[in-house]
Amino acid sequence: MTTARPAPALNPHLSALATLLKRHAPTDGIHATAIPRLVLIRASEPTTPLHALHAPALCIVAQGRKQVLLADESYVYGPDQCLVASVDLPVTGQVVEASSATPYLCFRLDLEPGQLGDLMMEAQLETPASRGMVRGLALGPVGAPLLDATARLVRLLDTPRDIPVLAPLVIREILYRLLSGENSERLRRIALADSRLESVTRAIHWLKAHYTAPLRIERLARTVHMSPSALHHHFKSVTAMSPLQYQKQLRLQEARRLMLAQAMDAAMAGHSVGYESPSQFSREYSRLFGAPPSRDIARLRESLATTP
Repeated sequence: MTTARPAPALNPHLSALATLLKRHAPTDGIHATAIPRLVLIRASEPTTPLHALHAPALCIVAQGRKQVLLADESYVYGPDQCLVASVDLPVTGQVVEASSATPYLCFRLDLEPGQLGDLMMEAQLETPASRGMVRGLALGPVGAPLLDATARLVRLLDTPRDIPVLAPLVIREILYRLLSGENSERLRRIALADSRLESVTRAIHWLKAHYTAPLRIERLARTVHMSPSALHHHFKSVTAMSPLQYQKQLRLQEARRLMLAQAMDAAMAGHSVGYESPSQFSREYSRLFGAPPSRDIARLRESLATTP
């Protein structure tokens, strides 16, 4: 289990960021902003676990605490920490510390790996010594320069006319701080995107596009130009799961969405995402979400009905 360190008391940079997030995310929920790829998140109480596909992103919590589960790995982080996801990952996220007086406040900036690589070359940053594969999710400390740049980006929401000119510059600074900070070794390897990581990323994109089809590892390995054994090894190094487990997560998350949003029954939802056996679908659904489909969806609808 990876656990964040307690935040230092009265950190002025965190206080400034928290004040800005409260103003620009005045209610609970996920708030898109006028700055492309910037999202602000607020919660006034701990949340139930949410299963989702986490896109590549930088997440900084200014207040509160969150737990993210990747396969059987747990990442718990709060103020003075950042979470960086380098590839699309099926995760379970849950706000574990929040209140109406001290709400959970999160800054999320979606990342473009190509942009990181270009900046790394332009800044002539040192190539990391280790070239081994790394997990696609990591926690790292957030220094004052990164927090300051983060607050300045959010502050641009107060002056919308400045966003087109200044936001790209501040985002570049944020990425530079990431690449040159304490968590830089992992991020620089992401930015370099060597052939193995590129192959894993292509495999993830293929699985997202073809998750309803039967998975043949040999075919997927040929598609991404790796041997089946190498694909399995490197895919698991980055995502903490096998390609088959990854596909299963995609299928079950989509089936849950279909039942909740389109009122499909379990048999139809399971068939729509590629399951031929209703019993297998129900069994694997229960294992992931903790209850059979009908009971889980009823619980979700009840939860949504009581949410203000």
